[in-house]
Amino acid sequence: TLSLHDALPILGLMRLDPLLDQPVRQLSLGQRMRCEIAAAMLHEPRLLFLDEPTIGLDAPAKLAVRELVGTLNRERGVTVVLTTHDMQDIEALARRVIVIGKGVILADQPLAVFRAGVLAERRVVADFAGEAPRIVIPGVEERARDGRSLELAFDPARIAAAALIAAIAAEHPLEDIRVIQPQIEEVIARFYDLH
Repeated sequence: TLSLHDALPILGLMRLDPLLDQPVRQLSLGQRMRCEIAAAMLHEPRLLFLDEPTIGLDAPAKLAVRELVGTLNRERGVTVVLTTHDMQDIEALARRVIVIGKGVILADQPLAVFRAGVLAERRVVADFAGEAPRIVIPGVEERARDGRSLELAFDPARIAAAALIAAIAAEHPLEDIRVIQPQIEEVIARFYDLH
């Protein structure tokens, strides 16, 4: 005998087995969203359109939906077209972005290329053993300061991250240091400011 789970492998992938006997009105928004994506996958489409799939979801549900969408793309080869205002969805899922403004395509490129073209700077966040010192290095700007932490912005074309870290570490006792990209919200805001 073939079980419903065997007939519809998407149920296992989306962890929907426990929900099969529950009335829809008793499902949370996140559970309903996972069920809707499962329903969209019943015919194994090669292309899936999702409009704001994480809107209104709590953090665990958002992570579950993002994980599911990533799995569908990676393991099943489903192309996902995602429309969203949730920048974390973009960070987590997108390799390519299409930015639309006033009905016109303003950008269509890989996320990394888009990010670098809009805001080339990167950031170093340094946690010092004592009070954060003033750092004066050409091509480096202070973005934020909080007690022992300091966030610096730099253009990697002007100074390499390794050289910047070495210069800071040579002069000041560090507890931790990390290189980060600017938040995607900042990149998108800067892009719209330019257009």
